[in-house]
Amino acid sequence: MDCCQNENYCQEIAFTADFLRTISEENRLRILCILKEKERCVCEIWSELKIPQNLASHHLKVLRDFNLIESRKEGLNVYYSLNNQEINEHYNLLNKILGGTK
Repeated sequence: MDCCQNENYCQEIAFTADFLRTISEENRLRILCILKEKERCVCEIWSELKIPQNLASHHLKVLRDFNLIESRKEGLNVYYSLNNQEINEHYNLLNKILGGTK
């Protein structure tokens, strides 16, 4: 399949490139790693990353807007978890694009 001729394939490549840009920021990748273990409150995330709360919140918003994480509110706290279905979709697209290469 010619990846420059098929419109659907080009859209998948663009979507995958956006995904890679989103997770290429170190703190965002670290947040995903933290959430891989279990659901976390924003206060746990920013203290573990040792960054200001507003910066952690910014990165969480970017990840949430890209649908890589989910959030739920409990009282005054917001808890974040991975959206495994979305992450698996990105993994599968990346594997589709690069799979079988050496």
